[in-house]
Amino acid sequence: MPGKEQSDALLVTLRTANDACNFVSAAAWKSNIFNRFDLHHLCYWNIRSRFKLSAQAAIHVISKVADAYKCDHKTERRFKSTGSISYDDRILCWRMAESTVSIWTVTGRVRIPFVCGDHQRDMLLSRKGETGLAFRNGKFYLSATCDIAATEKADTTDFLGIDLGIKNIAVDSDGKVHSSGKVNHVRHRHRRLRTKLQRKCTRSAKRKLKKLSGKESRFARDVNHCISKEIVAKAKGTKRAVALEDLTGIRMRITVSRRRRATLSSWSFNQLRSFITYKAEREGISTVFVDPRNTSRTCPECGTIDKRNRKNQRLFSCVSCGFAGLADYIAAENIRRAAVNQPIVARVDAKAAKSKAEARRSAVTSPIL
Repeated sequence: MPGKEQSDALLVTLRTANDACNFVSAAAWKSNIFNRFDLHHLCYWNIRSRFKLSAQAAIHVISKVADAYKCDHKTERRFKSTGSISYDDRILCWRMAESTVSIWTVTGRVRIPFVCGDHQRDMLLSRKGETGLAFRNGKFYLSATCDIAATEKADTTDFLGIDLGIKNIAVDSDGKVHSSGKVNHVRHRHRRLRTKLQRKCTRSAKRKLKKLSGKESRFARDVNHCISKEIVAKAKGTKRAVALEDLTGIRMRITVSRRRRATLSSWSFNQLRSFITYKAEREGISTVFVDPRNTSRTCPECGTIDKRNRKNQRLFSCVSCGFAGLADYIAAENIRRAAVNQPIVARVDAKAAKSKAEARRSAVTSPIL
């Protein structure tokens, strides 16, 4: 909650740091150097003298650029003038008793009050690592990394299978269905409204678009939080682990009609999976991922795998034994069984494996006497 002068100082700091990032990025692109340590030797003193940054701020600028190039080196990276920057404990100090932070700016160090909820204040006691400063919708936010000890995982023999989908967000092996009707309706309404406003291209339409920005994603995130909390609470109450499908790369493997592309691209299965995973870990519940192949085509009664078993999106009917039911529920049950019947793979200690490999290599290369 900075005052007017403090807010101006933070904005100048953000713009200066991001200008320095663009300078380092241009130098990295021109010289084809993307390693953080090499960039440090290349640009450190230049950005210190040119942008008047402190030593730690200059180091974080170089790290931000190096991290941006970790994905690929195909395009030159550019940074927004008010993009977030990171601080460490040398240039940002949390004073919990006073609810203030002492933070470095290009105009000097300032002490600014902050506000947060009681839950966040308790989590800040375990803060560890860097803190990010972000400017969004006219407000400044600090995002801190907190190291919270996970509850010791209990040994379980049974699993709660979860089938993730577009029509139904999640269906568990107990038959609980979390429908996506409301979420899909909100997404369709917002998509249609955005299309109308973008066609108008007036000032009032642009103001409305700015006001609507992020509303859809916040609603979907809240729904995913509620569903993940309910799933983890059920698993904890019944002393079971959670079994999920490994849907990595599914958008690359499947094709849909043109009218359904937007629905597929807005499917936030990975967000729900990450919410379930971290909530389960915090409660001491194990999470396993199984291969999703044929989970909705396999009959749980006779084991028959056939495309014809899936009559349509909703219904499953086995062509061999006639067993029928909700397709997503049957998929969740197959996921549960796959997690229970996972193959036992011997785990070899890394050092022991390395020593054995070296022994075999020496035996092959040693001369025969």
